[in-house]
Amino acid sequence: MAEVNDKLVATLIRRLDQLGESLEKASIAEYIELFRRPRQLLYLNFLVGIVRGFGIAVGFTAVGAIFLYLLGKIAALNLPLIGHFVAEIAHIVELELRHLPR
Repeated sequence: MAEVNDKLVATLIRRLDQLGESLEKASIAEYIELFRRPRQLLYLNFLVGIVRGFGIAVGFTAVGAIFLYLLGKIAALNLPLIGHFVAEIAHIVELELRHLPR
């Protein structure tokens, strides 16, 4: 029985050492320290939110520009059904641009 307990204790110690090494590699200490300083955590989250919002705006603009470019190329092909749809969109955009304050 003592031999089984010694093997079990040795296995547990080895596993605890592995767990400690994994936690050190994962930088858990820095993460916990960040939670102890709420102002820094709020500041970092604020910056991340600004950067994420800027990335979304730039990405949406790029995708929208590509979409409108392709839509213009499709309209130039003069396909009856698609051409009518594109003409409707262009008309709506034109009306909205007229109503924008300058």
